[in-house]
Amino acid sequence: MTKLSVNINKVATLRNARGGNNPDVLKVARDCERFGAQGITVHPRPDERHIRYQDVRDLKPLLHTEFNIEGYPCPSFVDLVLEVCPAQVTLVPDTPEQITSNAGWDTKTHQAFLTEVITAFRRRGIRTSVFIGTDAELIEYAAKAGADRVELYTEPYASAYGQDPERAVAPFVNAAEAARKCGLGLNAGHDLSLENLAFLKQRIPWLDEVSIGHALICDALYLGLEDTIKRYLDCIK
Repeated sequence: MTKLSVNINKVATLRNARGGNNPDVLKVARDCERFGAQGITVHPRPDERHIRYQDVRDLKPLLHTEFNIEGYPCPSFVDLVLEVCPAQVTLVPDTPEQITSNAGWDTKTHQAFLTEVITAFRRRGIRTSVFIGTDAELIEYAAKAGADRVELYTEPYASAYGQDPERAVAPFVNAAEAARKCGLGLNAGHDLSLENLAFLKQRIPWLDEVSIGHALICDALYLGLEDTIKRYLDCIK
């Protein structure tokens, strides 16, 4: 079964635009669970421009589904993850000024660094996923670093899907097979939507989890949050 983890960063962005607590990030997270989401994802950045470190602390005791914290493993992020101890941490190679993630890890170049970070998380029983492109060798190095899963960076698939779905998905199917060969679990995320998600799931039926935020929150403006989550769940059944 493929799980849907809803990234609630955009909800926090809207809250922060006016100050105060509207919309209430904690309530939205609980409602996502109530509407069927099997996980909640947050990506706290050092400038706290959307999800704040305190949000992460406040969310942990409230959630009943899987909690996934993603981000670049700077010292403050590592300390936060070890403090909160979520079900999963997803390591991304973002710089602090990036608006959003735009590439996977070069796990070969950064193997020693990733091994050290992953070891610290695994000692606390936290499953670790590494954000990655479709290069089979780099997927192998993620496994060598001790990762439990990889999360495929799917923006290239989403961008090419409208022109030729089969051609767009082919490298991701190959990458998924490489991950399975290495014994890694498989997640996917970035620019997945109601338009392209079902086809990805059809071609990679063993996906463990998809993490979706921006498109899902945009759809919810028109469809409502409950209906939107149900439609995304239908895509991955």
